[in-house]
Amino acid sequence: MPELPEVETTLRGIEPYLRNVRIERVIVRQPQLRWPIDDDIQLLVGQTVRGLTRRAKYILVETDVGTAIWHLGMSGSLRLVTPTDEPAKHDHVDWVLSNGKVLRYHDPRRFGALLWILPGEDSTHLSHLGPEPLTDAFDGDYLFARSRGKSQAIKTFIMDGKVVVGVGNIYANESLFLAGIRPTLAAGKVSKARYNELSVIIKDVLGAAIKQGGTTLRDFVGGDGKPGYFAQQLRVYGRGGEECKVCKSLLKEIRQGQRATVFCPQCQR
Repeated sequence: MPELPEVETTLRGIEPYLRNVRIERVIVRQPQLRWPIDDDIQLLVGQTVRGLTRRAKYILVETDVGTAIWHLGMSGSLRLVTPTDEPAKHDHVDWVLSNGKVLRYHDPRRFGALLWILPGEDSTHLSHLGPEPLTDAFDGDYLFARSRGKSQAIKTFIMDGKVVVGVGNIYANESLFLAGIRPTLAAGKVSKARYNELSVIIKDVLGAAIKQGGTTLRDFVGGDGKPGYFAQQLRVYGRGGEECKVCKSLLKEIRQGQRATVFCPQCQR
């Protein structure tokens, strides 16, 4: 599914076309997404977009009367098209903009969402989330403190959105490889020094992926309709049974929390 870098790439792709632009129409062809689209979403009509931000994998579009919250789910994408572009089968929502563009939401699996909150309200989808990994609130000291007494595997620990948001499966695999930490190691047994290194690596990996437009996934398309290219640099994810690029040992693939985990038995301890 789209991970934090893909969502950030989408945000950066659509922001120049939405900020300070008026929403003329909201067309909902399919209201039954992961959660039903609230009829109040029509309050967007006539409103000017004041700001766009990202929280975890959610894109928040702020107006004077409330905030629309997009979640891309497993296969969703936001694209900018023209009013003459006919909607395809899985194009579920259009925002017709005053600048002649249309923001179109495409989602074959319908696991995404379009939510609505009024000014001053907190979304139950956001209130429980941990810090953003690219901020100063996330560092080795924080991870070390949160991990004490934890017997869960380090990989599932850093993928827990209550601990830190946006470290999805691909980037957890890559970060742990670069840190030399075996993904099955108990989070509570990782030293403070290793957490300091891991936190820096997570920031670097996510930052590099954002810079290159996200990871190329089958269903992901950026706001400009172009795929990301970070997949060209993946060191372990999707490479189970192949040679480690560092030591030439065969990479091992296991399942953790129903997700594929790939690691090097020699390089990661």
